[in-house]
Amino acid sequence: MESIQAVKQRFGIIGNNAQLNRAIEKAVQVAPTDISVLVTGESGVGKESIPKIIHSLSHRKHGKYIAVNCGAIPEGTIDSELFGHEKGAFTGATATRSGYFEVADGGTIFLDEVGELPLPTQVRLLRILENGEFLKVGSSKTQKTDVRIVAATNVNMAEAIEKGKFREDLYYRLSTVEINLPPLRSRGEDIHLLFRKFASDFAQKYKMPTIRLEEQAVGLLLKYNWGGNIRQLRNVTEQISVLEQNRNISYNTLKSYLPDVGSNLPAVIKPKGTQSDFGSEREILYKVLFDMQRDINDLKKLTMELMNSGNAAQVREEHGSLIDKIYTENQEGRTDLPTIVPESPVSHSHEVEVINYPEVSPASSDDKYHFAEDIQEEENLSLQEKELELIRKSLEKYGGRRKAAAQELGISERTLYRKIKQYNL
Repeated sequence: MESIQAVKQRFGIIGNNAQLNRAIEKAVQVAPTDISVLVTGESGVGKESIPKIIHSLSHRKHGKYIAVNCGAIPEGTIDSELFGHEKGAFTGATATRSGYFEVADGGTIFLDEVGELPLPTQVRLLRILENGEFLKVGSSKTQKTDVRIVAATNVNMAEAIEKGKFREDLYYRLSTVEINLPPLRSRGEDIHLLFRKFASDFAQKYKMPTIRLEEQAVGLLLKYNWGGNIRQLRNVTEQISVLEQNRNISYNTLKSYLPDVGSNLPAVIKPKGTQSDFGSEREILYKVLFDMQRDINDLKKLTMELMNSGNAAQVREEHGSLIDKIYTENQEGRTDLPTIVPESPVSHSHEVEVINYPEVSPASSDDKYHFAEDIQEEENLSLQEKELELIRKSLEKYGGRRKAAAQELGISERTLYRKIKQYNL
């Protein structure tokens, strides 16, 4: 059995944190077995290193190693990618295709972001874990595979199970052994080591002198929260290495590369249950849209009544309460929505405005159909515009990071991916 230090050197792992050492030790211990392993930890902590260690130290090391990002594959094609499909199984299936589990027979599959798998795919995966059997999409012939599965997730699995987004039985099959990697902010003694390693690597890559931190800058480096963990530290180091002419980096220079730094203290994390400003704004917009849709349906009903009868007085008599309700809400403002202050002073009348409808002749059936169709089309376009605006705002807020934007919007990353393609964002 290789020592922890030898494994670190072999896989380029930097740090002496006790939690990190324990995670590597567990990986080395389970490698010779075929036990399923679940790697947990925040995004950017380096979870992809653990399955590589396990595969390289196992008896499967001469077999294939396939890494699959479950969150990046659209829901409609993930079964085909993992298990394969038969010719003609669906539109575009012009030939039989082998899936990852068939190709990796005798090797190891790393399922990254396994918490993003749709429920039907989770059922198929559970069957492979139980007896090694699977069905290609569009096939009734059972096939066997001998694959070691290592999964990883940054999702809180207990919450996902409670919300019905992840099967409890699959979780227990995947997490026979669970290996947790600590966030960078918990590895204070390793942060400067990692920075120096990255600085040296980028100096060689770009053929320039290595950057060095002044004493105060080192203090800021250690106190910063590092929400993006090792990935964020690496990106910041690369930016400084490329952009700064002075290779001695001061406190103020480093601070300019760290987002949301108002002090030397780590970022304050909001208590569980609180909502971001964007989430609150989104809920308000959804409520406005639903109320608008209700009013539009009421107006469509009145319009069709008027077109069918051609008698405005009769419609006013039969639906007077509905007309008063609509115009009272529009004049006085809804009490369940926040007050919106206009840019310039506007006077509001709190009196109900009575509308005298003109007499109209009954419309033809074709006119009625096209009129209702136009109303429906305008309504759909309005909802699409709001949805597009929300998606664009969220992507801009998180710098194009789809996973964070999807969590903010309350949808899966695959759904967001489809919306991005739909709107050509």
